[in-house]
Amino acid sequence: MKKIDPQVEEAVDTLGLNGLARRRLLSGVGVVSASAAAAALLSACSADNKSDSDKSGGGVGDFPKTPKWKFVFVNHVTTNPFFTPTQYGAADACALLNASFQWTGSKDSSVPEMVSAMSSAISAKADGIAIAVVDKNAFTSPVGKALDAGIPTLSYNADGAKGDPGTSRLCYVGQDLYQSGVELGRRIASLMPSGGQAVGFIATPGALNIQPRIDGATDAIKASGKSIDFKSVASGAELPQELSTIDAYVSGHKDLKGIFAVDAGSTESVGKVVKKYGLKQKGVVAGGFDLNPNTLTAIKAGDLDFTIDQQPYLQGFLSVLYLWLYKLSGGLVIPSVTDTGLLFVTKDNVDPYLQTKTRYEGSSTKQQLVKRSGPIAHA
Repeated sequence: MKKIDPQVEEAVDTLGLNGLARRRLLSGVGVVSASAAAAALLSACSADNKSDSDKSGGGVGDFPKTPKWKFVFVNHVTTNPFFTPTQYGAADACALLNASFQWTGSKDSSVPEMVSAMSSAISAKADGIAIAVVDKNAFTSPVGKALDAGIPTLSYNADGAKGDPGTSRLCYVGQDLYQSGVELGRRIASLMPSGGQAVGFIATPGALNIQPRIDGATDAIKASGKSIDFKSVASGAELPQELSTIDAYVSGHKDLKGIFAVDAGSTESVGKVVKKYGLKQKGVVAGGFDLNPNTLTAIKAGDLDFTIDQQPYLQGFLSVLYLWLYKLSGGLVIPSVTDTGLLFVTKDNVDPYLQTKTRYEGSSTKQQLVKRSGPIAHA
């Protein structure tokens, strides 16, 4: 091997090349001009780096290149506007990770339709499944079959009954539903100190994405000791039916002092009915769940006292992320149970939701950076 110019050798050493690459480079350099040495260095390093990239890179960020995995979301109310931000979250995670997703299930909480959709996902060899477990018995076998087939499966938005998920899912991504109902009941008790008649509308009684909320609210109202006569009433799985049912019930119960709901569509409808009959001026209190644009507008107008946020965007985004990481790691990164939280949105803090239309609440399709300033609220 020819004698190497010390300056060239020193420059090569700064590159951190492996032994073979270093020897190959130096053997072709020799005692040459600085410009020739630089050209040789660039050529060799470029080829070496390309080889390394082909072996381990090529994926998103610093991750290795992966197939374009397809994940399937099985939902119970596929057309309900509550899940618009959930789908945006899944889409954004897929765009970030070079994956794709399918949105399927039932538009009116038909469990057999959901089971059929899940069976189709298993037969199609989906790369991962996210299922809203709205029935603690019906999905035990399908989830088991998916896991037996090597398909990672998690639950989102609904996770069976309190203390009994009913499946062997890898994890749950969503709100603690019973506890959110307890917080709803406590808020009802605080808004109705003198008691009276109150109603809690529920789209689909027994569905385990919302039944735990009614149960929690009922328990909390009883525990409060207030003389509140709280009744649960079915409103229906689709918005037009919810609105007509709630309107008819309120029209026929003139003594109501509180009108509440435990699902997005019913809450939006409660706001519309309260406005229609001018019930706030009659001392009626009202509230519910989720961030439908019409619900937020009703809070700003004073027709609803509150709504409860459960971060539906995260339920889509994190579900995709967790399934993708499980696939990437060969099952070593086990997804963890994630409570997407509970926040009361009232007239005092609703403005940021209304002033900026975003994908995070489903009020816009636009991708944007939402800037904020000032202190962050805390206890």
